[in-house]
Formats: sequence, structure tokens, C-alpha cells
Amino acid sequence: MADTVPNLKIHDITRMGGKKKARRRVGRGNGSGSGKTSGRGQKGAGSRAGARRKARFEGGQTPILMRFPRLPGFNNPRSTVRFEPVNVEALNVFDAGDVVEPAHLVQRGLARKGPIKILARGELNQKLTVRATHFSAAAIAKIEAAGGKAEKIENRPESEVGGGDASDDA
Repeated sequence: MADTVPNLKIHDITRMGGKKKARRRVGRGNGSGSGKTSGRGQKGAGSRAGARRKARFEGGQTPILMRFPRLPGFNNPRSTVRFEPVNVEALNVFDAGDVVEPAHLVQRGLARKGPIKILARGELNQKLTVRATHFSAAAIAKIEAAGGKAEKIENRPESEVGGGDASDDA
């Protein structure tokens, strides 16, 4: 068996043909097809080394961010509350009579951690007690029409929601 395996050395290994594309060599004379300006055009910012204009640069024209007036106040996207939407049709995975907590929705992969809002798309086929931070009016109507209850709970910190057992609300 050992006779059939060739004695390979690292210097004997060659690359498979056509696997590596040759690097484009520029600036090697006009006869090469990419001499003189090396595919960078004539003068200007794009022809210089390290050329990359800022994303907001508009060729010397006053940028749109400077043309519009600044609005008063401030905008902090971290201070806005983003709800995790869950439609009532997704709640059909639970058994009739279950109490559905935010932690259960996270465990089943129906929502991520954070404040949850129950929305009204689809139909609910069983009686459930649903606890969430927010509900749409139509979702409450659908839950109650199925014989269930919609209980609004306070918005707990994100670290508490979805972690551990849902029953240990001390």
C-alpha cells in the first residue's frame, strides 16, 4: 500500500490550472493597454493615492445635508422603544388554556427579547391567556372572541424578559 502513494514534498505541489486569476499590472507602458494613467482617468481626487471621497460628497455641489436646515431638539435612536410584533395567528402553536408569557414567545422563537406587541393578523383557534406589554385593539377583540384573555403587563427590563423560568416572578 505504501508503494502506491507517491513521495510528495511541499515543493512538488502545484496549483490547479485556471484557479488563480493573474493580478492586473498597470503602469507598464502604453503598449500594455493600461499604462500612463493606469485606468484612473485624468487628474482629480480619483487619480490620487488613497482616493476615496466621503459618502456625502457630491462633486463640489453643496451636499444635501447642508442644504436642509437642522431641526430643533435631538434624536437618539437608542431611546426609542421598538416592539417585537407577534400576530395572533402565531399563538396557535400553544395548547388551549395555556398562559402565554413573553418568555414563552422567546423560547418558541416567535419573538426576540424586549417589549412585545400582539397584533391582529390571522385567526386564533383556541382559548389562551396572553400576557404582553402591548396589544392592538383588534388583537384584544380576537383573543376575547376565542374565549381567552389579554392581560397587559408592565414592561420589565430586557435582561429579565425571556431569561429563566417564566413562573419565578418574585
